[in-house]
Amino acid sequence: MKIALDAMGHDDGPAPLVEGAVLALREYSQISKLLLTGDTPQLEALLKKHGCDDARIEIVHTTQVVEMHDSGIDALRRKKDSSVSRAVDLVKNGDAQAIVSAGNTGAAVAASTIKLRMLPGIDRPAIVAMMPTEQGRHFILCDAGANPDPTPQHLEDNAFMAAAYCEHVLKRPKPTIGLLSNGTEEFKGDVLTLAAHGLLKGSGLNFRGNVEGHDLFEGKVDVVVTDGFTGNVVLKTSEALAKSIFRLLKRELTATPIRKAGALLCKRGFQSVRAVTNADEYGGMPLLGVDGICIIAHGGSSPFAIKNALRAACFSIQHQLNPHIVEAVQRSHDSATHAPEPA
Repeated sequence: MKIALDAMGHDDGPAPLVEGAVLALREYSQISKLLLTGDTPQLEALLKKHGCDDARIEIVHTTQVVEMHDSGIDALRRKKDSSVSRAVDLVKNGDAQAIVSAGNTGAAVAASTIKLRMLPGIDRPAIVAMMPTEQGRHFILCDAGANPDPTPQHLEDNAFMAAAYCEHVLKRPKPTIGLLSNGTEEFKGDVLTLAAHGLLKGSGLNFRGNVEGHDLFEGKVDVVVTDGFTGNVVLKTSEALAKSIFRLLKRELTATPIRKAGALLCKRGFQSVRAVTNADEYGGMPLLGVDGICIIAHGGSSPFAIKNALRAACFSIQHQLNPHIVEAVQRSHDSATHAPEPA
């Protein structure tokens, strides 16, 4: 498997990315080539620091970096030799099978959408995020940030793409679909949600209606569909809440010697819960809808998270999800085309 890593796209520069790459190469033998796009002297120095001379690493020199404050489209136009743009080019030209980026999400989405183009039948991409539930069974949040201003048709496409991911990657036949709203009643929601609800009802998917915010982590559905703005807020709020709860627990459980002793007895339980709620365990989120594989990681990802993002790229290459998405969307469009006219 050949993977391109945007080696300059990180809040803290290339160091966490290179360390994560080294960890991945030591653990995942299925990676046959890892192409690091970025400043060659910096990357070589970091590889030397980690004592890594793995022949599977290849550095593709770039002269520009997309900063987190840059506009995605503008950066794509102005910074043609950026690390993220060149990494996407490697996938476009067939030199890599997937790209992993922890840089500017807008730039990664724009570069992937414009350079790789969209799958047949899909107009806009969507990011899927794995979210924990009380039962330990994850649900899929889609869209988690790619398309903040979608149409109702885009939300229906999100449902088809996320359902295909659930069925073919997570191996859940006929996954259940819910639409995020401010109430479970069919008449609840804004204009976008109401219109999307009507489309999803007639989509042929296993649609269970609206779900509210307090339903999310109870695991009532396999897929929760929403727009990219709301989904990104839900994702970041949930991750921040999980971190805050563990910081609060640590403070309270270490306040007295007796509490410390009790906490030590429960250590394994705390570690298990932390593993389920820790975003670093998943590493990165697939960008669905583009004609290629793109994994989006957090800008502040740890080396452990980058390693897991590269694992997610391997996973996506292995499962060849895109043909299943195209088939599902085409089947839906064919059904709509041949549907009888209302009397």
